Amino acid sequence: MNKFLSISEVSKILDFVDPKTKKPKNHILRYWEKEFRIIKPKIINKRRYYDSNQLEIIKMIKFFLKTEGMTVLGAKKMIKIKLNKLDGYNNDSLKAEYYRKNLKAKSKLLLDRINKIKFYGKKNSS
Repeated sequence: MNKFLSISEVSKILDFVDPKTKKPKNHILRYWEKEFRIIKPKIINKRRYYDSNQLEIIKMIKFFLKTEGMTVLGAKKMIKIKLNKLDGYNNDSLKAEYYRKNLKAKSKLLLDRINKIKFYGKKNSS
């Protein structure tokens, strides 16, 4: 079962928030929907909702545009090219780097949680 996230929730997850007003910058996602045909939110009662697959695609687009500094056209080409088969052989590809960074972040989060559990477990056992 996929959990649907609103456009504001996705903006907050991606850290598209105005620092002064603390409001999400939804216009970035709406612009990306126009530019990247692969982003297709589910529209319910005239509101946009994204599932986890769409969120991963949007995170990849953000990685290409914001982290790697690619243009919109370059990011479109990277997404259009099916490099998934080549990623196993080409460890220097951009998609492989995205997945590597994503995996490192998730493993760091898990390690932090494990260490927290160990710490509280020692505290409670005495």
